[in-house]
Amino acid sequence: MGLEEIKKRGVVAVIRGATPKSIISIGNALKNGGVTAFEITMETPKAMSVIEAASSYFGKDVLVGAGTVLDAETARAAILSGARFIFSPTVRKETITMAKRYSVISVPGAFTPTEILTAYEYGADLIKVFPASSVGPDYFKNIAGPLPHIPLMPTGGVDVHNTGDYFKAGAVAVGVGSTLVNIKKELSEEALRDMMEKASHFMKEVRIARGE
Repeated sequence: MGLEEIKKRGVVAVIRGATPKSIISIGNALKNGGVTAFEITMETPKAMSVIEAASSYFGKDVLVGAGTVLDAETARAAILSGARFIFSPTVRKETITMAKRYSVISVPGAFTPTEILTAYEYGADLIKVFPASSVGPDYFKNIAGPLPHIPLMPTGGVDVHNTGDYFKAGAVAVGVGSTLVNIKKELSEEALRDMMEKASHFMKEVRIARGE
């Protein structure tokens, strides 16, 4: 179910800098636009409280997880706060093992074919290819040649214009950061409405690429 949970949602919003209060407004805007997977990054102040607030408020309707998880200890703390997936920028076997021990989704970050295969053999559900902007959609098509059984998700530089291309190249989901959620902007009603419309646009591109 791990891979399927993210695959069916298609888009994971990478949220940096949210607070336990603002995550509810941000989450509602994203959810109303159709994006129902939120990655709360660990460099966010009080990140565990943000995860707990989002998990408690949205429940099963939204897949809430932790991002930028660098070690197994942080993974465990995030899981106990309510995280249902663990995203990492690198491949660490201990972090993958911790996620699987608690039956949550493990998504380490990898870049080369060797790193991608290693992460998968360690037990990862899905591999985050980061930074995807350095290679573009064609890289995913090329990786799928020798490694067609490994599910990949581009993150870094993904926007509404190239989302469809990544899916057509074989990606099963995409991670989207500041092009969807920009915390630096004041969270006015207009900004939240704009976020909702962007989320809707991303999901439209996913459906088109999947032929739905």
